[in-house]
Amino acid sequence: MEKRKILVVDDESRMRKLVRDFLTKQGFEVLEAGDGEAALDIFYADKDIAVLILDVMMPKMDGWQVCREIRSHSKVPIIMLTARGDERDELLGFELGVDEYISKPFSPKILVARVEAILRRTSQTDADGVLRAGGVEINKVSHIASIDGEPMELSYKEFELLAYFMENQGIALSREKILNSVWNYDYFGDARTIDTHVKKLRSKMGEKGEYIKTIWGMGYKFEVEG
Repeated sequence: MEKRKILVVDDESRMRKLVRDFLTKQGFEVLEAGDGEAALDIFYADKDIAVLILDVMMPKMDGWQVCREIRSHSKVPIIMLTARGDERDELLGFELGVDEYISKPFSPKILVARVEAILRRTSQTDADGVLRAGGVEINKVSHIASIDGEPMELSYKEFELLAYFMENQGIALSREKILNSVWNYDYFGDARTIDTHVKKLRSKMGEKGEYIKTIWGMGYKFEVEG
């Protein structure tokens, strides 16, 4: 099986080596760039890059500029790295179409897990925009959800919540992250609204509702037992 290519862009060679070593151990092929201009050269020269890991603060061309340029041509998954814990950075990242956002310092194992989750997510969604996992199927184009072929009657937010869970299969999601992603940043309601929607969603999913695991004190995780 051909190795998936990951492009790691960071001006710190030690950081690139750390990320490269962990990704290589998991069977990925890693390409490296030390600045934004070099990153674009590599990206356009190699059409098989599966995920881009992109630092924000870089010489010549920063991560935001690289992201804008790539997004004008490609939907390749992008994970942004930053040393800042600034919410404005995160908001800008999502506006530009960033798939994941990780603040430094971070655990390389967590980064690898995010890469694997993104690749699972993209491979689970076929050309028709359909997500499938453990007998649960969601068609994001027609907005139809079904379990073992039987349609479910879901509200708009229940559908969006289930789609978000399935797209992030195996990842623990905080209530705050779920609110930001499903209800958007302009929502200022109580996080308990998530618990209410999850309860209704589990009920409508029947036995498959067990796929939505509660992470006590944090949030939820969608996981299909192997």
